Amino acid sequence: MTGTDEFIALSERRSAHNYHPLPVVISEARGAWVVDVEGRRFLDCLSGYSSLNFGHGNEKIIAAAQEQLSRLTLTSRAFFHDRFAAFATGLGDLTGKDMVLPMNTGAEAVETAIKVARKWGYQVKRVTPDRANIIVMEDNFHGRTTTIVGFSTDPDARGGFGPYTPGFRIVKYGSIEAIREAIDADTVAVLLEPIQGEAGVLVPPDGYLTQVRELCTAENVLMIADEIQSGLGRTGETFACDHEGVVPDVYVLGKALGGGVVPVSAITANEDVLGVIGPGQHGSTFGGNPLACAVASTVVEMLATGEYQARARELGAVMHEELNALIGHGVVAVRGRGLWAGVDIDPTLASGREVSEALMAHGVLAKDTHGSTVRLAPPLVISEEDVRWAIGRLGAVLEELAR
Repeated sequence: MTGTDEFIALSERRSAHNYHPLPVVISEARGAWVVDVEGRRFLDCLSGYSSLNFGHGNEKIIAAAQEQLSRLTLTSRAFFHDRFAAFATGLGDLTGKDMVLPMNTGAEAVETAIKVARKWGYQVKRVTPDRANIIVMEDNFHGRTTTIVGFSTDPDARGGFGPYTPGFRIVKYGSIEAIREAIDADTVAVLLEPIQGEAGVLVPPDGYLTQVRELCTAENVLMIADEIQSGLGRTGETFACDHEGVVPDVYVLGKALGGGVVPVSAITANEDVLGVIGPGQHGSTFGGNPLACAVASTVVEMLATGEYQARARELGAVMHEELNALIGHGVVAVRGRGLWAGVDIDPTLASGREVSEALMAHGVLAKDTHGSTVRLAPPLVISEEDVRWAIGRLGAVLEELAR
């Protein structure tokens, strides 16, 4: 097979239709740019939903993976291996937490946080057995397991997969009063995204995260921050919670932790929380494997320099300045932080999908969400010139659509 149409036709015929990809077949990539099977170059402004914060084929990450591939890739957690202690220590130090529990995918990390919160509630808070509840947010996106979609408010994610796991209370995102009203003696945690990515890069009101932190402390409830998309440099800080100086009880991490090479996820918390898990109570065959630890340790080392957070701050300011200039010219609103933006397109002009398809024709890859919104999240290694070029292409697309 050599042609785009041939690849797509066979993929559509032989795989489940659980995604609706843009009609491009990528075969090579480096930095912020990808090349398709036809030899066309595109600027990647999605970064694997923030999995590729450090770009495609990052030399340090690839070197770490290649070196580990030649030595040891998997032992399972039935044994210790020589990369695990450094990984756990580095990630614990980066998050300021005592302990780490590694998994593979983001959804697994969220499930892990739910289990830990419930176990903590019964063992430490002394909640009545089988009565624990967790407060979650409207428009959340934490993954696609049956437990997680059970507390989704997205009909596409939720519909048709019941019956659902009980024990979750859904409240309005950004409202501290809604959380306050939902808390009771059986509440063990508040689970939220500091910025809601899938919902359209929704940034909560200033002070909201601080209020959540204060309320959780006062009510003896765990604050769980899902930083799978928002963390690890994307917003201009190591974590999105850092913008308000907030430290959650539990960090949920994934995506960029694997450097765009292997799936790596984890939760981190102090011993008084994560220490409730004992042997046999949770695990994963591949969780914390040597290859994953080697890659993730390199990611942690790179973030420790602050270089990537600074790039996200500086280039994010450029991106948002350019995007805001398009408001009133086909753009209705722009939200986000750092190198992350949700761009609301005038629905009378085009849908987010139509704009994404038109951008592809102009050499830029982005993704729509919720009808008229386009998400932009380029790798943190992107150049300023490429940031300006990408937004210029968006401007050109909007002009064409307005004719």
